[in-house]
Amino acid sequence: MVLLRHGQSVWNAANKFTGWTDVDLSEIGEGEAASAGKELGDIAFDVVYTSDLKRAQRTAKIAMSHNTASDEIPTICDWRLNERHYGDLQGLDKDETRAKFGAEQVHIWRRSYDIPPPGGESLETCAERTIPCLEELIIPDLEAGKTILVAAHGNSLRSIVMHIEGLSREEVLSLEIATGVPRSYEYDNSTFTRI
Repeated sequence: MVLLRHGQSVWNAANKFTGWTDVDLSEIGEGEAASAGKELGDIAFDVVYTSDLKRAQRTAKIAMSHNTASDEIPTICDWRLNERHYGDLQGLDKDETRAKFGAEQVHIWRRSYDIPPPGGESLETCAERTIPCLEELIIPDLEAGKTILVAAHGNSLRSIVMHIEGLSREEVLSLEIATGVPRSYEYDNSTFTRI
């Protein structure tokens, strides 16, 4: 299983909270998706999973356009892989938000496990939808011997990595999932091992 955070979006580039706002990739993000695709070009994927948001879907499409080992691959979109919902912060400039609420408060909203931003989701509530998606759709495909690409978002992938690597609430706070950088795992006997 390969996890791939979408390439840089236009709102990442503009330093805005994005969440469920359906923005596209920036030119840099398209390049990151292409680079990831070249890195993964000789892996024979059987299924691609993405969120409902176009930045993840386009990342998967661009990456798979560089894949020489797979023909037509089914792509399954599931909203449960969407980015964490940033609620009232969506669309706001991150620096202006820090100036208004304080850097410490914004850091708590962004990085704590169980404290959501106003009107939004915490990482904990994000995990309440991503982990069932993993367990109901993705793991059965892995158990059937399929090779899977999951193109999603920083926080939805953080919640999955926390679950499969057994990270604590404290350990997940420092986990960064870079845009356009594949993160690969072997799945065997109900165990994930990072490779």
